[in-house]
Amino acid sequence: MRKKNKGAIRETSGLAKVLIYIPLILLSILIIVLVFWVFMASIKENSEFYRNPWALPEGFYFQNFIDAWESANMGSYMLNSVFVTVVAIFLLVIIALPASYVLARFKCKSSKFWNVLFMAGLFINVNYIVVPIFLMLNDGDKWIYKTFGTTFFMNNLFVLALVYAATALPFTIYLLSGYFKTLARDYEEAAYVDGAGYFRTMVQIIIPMAKPSIVTVILFNFLAFWNEYIISMTLLTKPELKTLPVGLMNLMAAQRSAVQYGKMYAGLVIVMLPTLILYMCVQKKLTQGMTVGGLKG
Repeated sequence: MRKKNKGAIRETSGLAKVLIYIPLILLSILIIVLVFWVFMASIKENSEFYRNPWALPEGFYFQNFIDAWESANMGSYMLNSVFVTVVAIFLLVIIALPASYVLARFKCKSSKFWNVLFMAGLFINVNYIVVPIFLMLNDGDKWIYKTFGTTFFMNNLFVLALVYAATALPFTIYLLSGYFKTLARDYEEAAYVDGAGYFRTMVQIIIPMAKPSIVTVILFNFLAFWNEYIISMTLLTKPELKTLPVGLMNLMAAQRSAVQYGKMYAGLVIVMLPTLILYMCVQKKLTQGMTVGGLKG
């Protein structure tokens, strides 16, 4: 009977694997085909789309990328995106690391309140609070303009980066504090015995041990900030300050009338390529940071 049960379990697990792997393989093939088609479309001449949009390109028409970079101003948009993304990640890490460490390690009367508060932030979709953010910053600009004769909050790349960092804090603190809780206290106690304070212990002992989780946080937020569209479109109205996703949408809207498909797909590749390269380079660290504990062996 036991052998029959083991055989039935193996057959069930094998069938389950087949049912799981087949949809995943089909989905992977679909994504690969679509990405490949976008890359092929970006090097086609416009006349090739009218003959057969699904055919392979006849040659490598690099002019599409030059036109998208220069005439469509995608180069300037990329610099804006790089600045906003780097500043937002820097602010996020500087704020989230100490906050996560304190919530994970130190207990006080208000610890439960702060944990619940940050957990509640996980359920707030940023897209739902864009209008309140805009109204708050716009009112602040009105007051500053009446007082100093200038504006600050709207059309400011640093403020946009600050908003990005603030909206990503709940998820980042949740992830980092959960990782810090898995680290053994023995390391900290040994550091305290050697005379290290709380700050030095965090910087020299805890943060180096939490590198996998920190890398995961940086990667997730890089993808989110780089591809963010709604907040950027709302807070940046000047054309020269637009980020890459907003610039791409403007390019696509313009090309619907001009029908320059090659330039449109070249702009899409410019937006997509950095995230693809980054993901391919560090895809293992994405899962490692979510699963690796503080103690090994």
